[in-house]
Amino acid sequence: MPVEPGTVRPGGRTARVRAAVLRAAEDVLAERGFARLDLADVARRAEVGKTTVYRRWGSVTGLVADLLADMAERPLPRQDTGTVLGDLRAEALLVQRTLADPRQEALLRAVIAAAACDERTAAALRHLHDVRVAEWAPCVEQGLARGELPRGTDPHAVVRAVSAPLCYGVLTSGLVPDVPAAERAAQAAYTAAAAGVYVVE
Repeated sequence: MPVEPGTVRPGGRTARVRAAVLRAAEDVLAERGFARLDLADVARRAEVGKTTVYRRWGSVTGLVADLLADMAERPLPRQDTGTVLGDLRAEALLVQRTLADPRQEALLRAVIAAAACDERTAAALRHLHDVRVAEWAPCVEQGLARGELPRGTDPHAVVRAVSAPLCYGVLTSGLVPDVPAAERAAQAAYTAAAAGVYVVE
């Protein structure tokens, strides 16, 4: 059975080639955007044969999808402050710092552009987002156990409510959120959650 490009998780030399190619792809996306991502250029930067890149990934969207899968495998530390509001604030500040990094902000725009024209890449982006939300969901679950939020509150919905306005603002207005904006996002999500907005039946 033929293997879809970019879906194999190899070891040894092949793993090193994959890592080099994905690093190069990430660099190009951050520097030049998705529209100027070229497999031959990525191969040159990664110092591997372009035939290898074409054979393994097949297309620029296949390469971006694999890069997103790789990102999903890199866990991010979650801060535990002891309160739901404190944890949501920590999440918001992490998102704010990420978006304030020119490289990360450019990378976000590039992968969204790639996802807009390819369903497999869109699925990989959704998976990455789901992984990040799942990493922070325990802060809401712990708050539920402490009685800080109403029973039945959806932890994932609360976590998404923190990051969504910050990312949406960057993509629609081009304005990078500052620390006060991050704190407002955390407070708004917490206030809504405490009021039962995210309780599911």
